[in-house]
Amino acid sequence: MLPKIAFIGTGGTIASIGSDQFDLLDYNAGEKRLDAASLIERVGLQATIADIVPVNFRRIDSTAMTPGDWADLADTCYGLAEDPELKGIVIGHGTASLEETAWALSLVLDLDIPVTLTGSMRPLTGISTDANANLAAAIRVAAAPNLPPGVFVVVNDEIHAPRSVTKTHTLRLGAFQSPWTGPLGVVDGPHVRLTRAEQGRPPLFPRSLLRDLPRVDIAYSHVGADGCAINAFVAAGARGIVSAGFGPGMATPAEIAALGAAVEAGITVVQSARTGAGLVVDSARHRSLGIIAGGDLNPQKARILLSLCLARGDSRDEIERIFQAP
Repeated sequence: MLPKIAFIGTGGTIASIGSDQFDLLDYNAGEKRLDAASLIERVGLQATIADIVPVNFRRIDSTAMTPGDWADLADTCYGLAEDPELKGIVIGHGTASLEETAWALSLVLDLDIPVTLTGSMRPLTGISTDANANLAAAIRVAAAPNLPPGVFVVVNDEIHAPRSVTKTHTLRLGAFQSPWTGPLGVVDGPHVRLTRAEQGRPPLFPRSLLRDLPRVDIAYSHVGADGCAINAFVAAGARGIVSAGFGPGMATPAEIAALGAAVEAGITVVQSARTGAGLVVDSARHRSLGIIAGGDLNPQKARILLSLCLARGDSRDEIERIFQAP
């Protein structure tokens, strides 16, 4: 008997229809995207490697994804998981914000079955599209008996942890990488192989918090950056700010002064780095100002975690503990 797998379609490149097979760049101009049922029918995977239950969710570009969509996705996953015969859930997603959705879901889902997210770098109709292969691999991973519960990203025959994976190229098929840690495993044809275990589980938050996240902004450091953007975020009502600093995690002197003033005004500040990999140094200067070291999270993921901490009402010390946990 084939394993029963739910497929949630949210749109994105994996569901996009270009003008012809050579339309690999501007295919979104036509705004043509298949729903989940049509996508499964188009790729011909039904009743081949799994009994697939299509779930039509959204048909959007992932740049339009919102925290409200994350909350709806989480609710959908919990609803589907009530089926005792379901072995796993696959979410088709645009690659632009796939890593953020995967990370957000990993922070609120506590299911007994795996949830895998996948997408494609080329549209479904594009020459040598990766849509079919990525979808098949994600289904195999979701159905794998040796896979522990959790949220995973499956792209280009690799299995990645939401915490570490990031999109590293605008166009290449191998765009998704875990720069510091490497993938958790691989998919070789029908074989799903885990080559390492994820270190620790991310903290869990009530999924209802996704519907009322406070404003948290990212200030991107560059040579000559002053405190203008940081002051604007404070004026706009930000409750948290993530500094995307130079490696190893340091903003300009003017930004640091503005960030220190933000902390004094009651705003929680987390220092990340724009490098995309590695631990941020917990410097004495930052500690003296009350700035929290962001661990190994890139700025966009640090922002999501900080938003959830603030929404839950965590103290500064508790937020610091969460960010410094492995």
